[in-house]
Amino acid sequence: MRKRHTPKDRLITVALHVALAVGLFFAAFPIYWMLSSSFKSNTEIFALPPTILPKAFTLEAYAAILGDPVKLRFFFNSYFVAGTVTVLTVLIALLAAYGFSRFNFRGKGSLNTLIISTQTIPPITLLIPFFGLVVSYGIFDTYVALILTYLVFTLPYAILLMTGYLNTLPRDLDEAVAVDGGTSWTALWRVIVPISLPGIVATSVYTFLLCWNEFLFALTLTKSTSMRTVPIGIQLLMGQHAFEWNQMMAMSVLGSLPLLLIYLVAQRYFLAGMTAGSVK
Repeated sequence: MRKRHTPKDRLITVALHVALAVGLFFAAFPIYWMLSSSFKSNTEIFALPPTILPKAFTLEAYAAILGDPVKLRFFFNSYFVAGTVTVLTVLIALLAAYGFSRFNFRGKGSLNTLIISTQTIPPITLLIPFFGLVVSYGIFDTYVALILTYLVFTLPYAILLMTGYLNTLPRDLDEAVAVDGGTSWTALWRVIVPISLPGIVATSVYTFLLCWNEFLFALTLTKSTSMRTVPIGIQLLMGQHAFEWNQMMAMSVLGSLPLLLIYLVAQRYFLAGMTAGSVK
């Protein structure tokens, strides 16, 4: 028998939908404003009252960015650093997670606790020590400085995420490989890796997003314009006497599109990988 809805139930439903609509507006409007402003001239952005839709639709902000080799360099730096860190993080995390998941060794518990404890340290407290190390090793204002620094922050969580995922895979798979005369390396690369695609994709997406959006260390550990990343490039558009708001919004849109496309393509694997470690 179908349950009848009382006036109180309808009122709760309406209130819930209104609350969701308000939340959606506050979440979506900044994105819309960024997109709309990127198609305005800088003069129109400062107009009062502000215009919701561009009065004079223009692509001058995008032309200024895509036609400037210096600004395009920001995108190359972000892609190169984030891509390199992602590959290294996934490879190292996969090997470490396989060891934690499949083998027992002395100090395993202590090492696991140490990895977890690194997540409790605020990154900003490590800024000065990292700056001193980078300068003392002569790698300041280089890709190496950014890559090594980002690895420190991406590896612990990646190892925990991959370990949780590999723990959901039955050990019978490894035993079947051993029966056929295969080694642990064979089991890892021939069996575990192919069926761990959701976990690998989730780790890759998380790592790439973290590196792409990072601002503080990229600002501190680089100095030359040729080494700046996209977040720093957006900040550089804020001059002493003028703010190029339309270019800032256009660069933000161009910087967000790759992340959106990556997430849309890998969404199914990403969600599966993020939740796999919580339920066996």
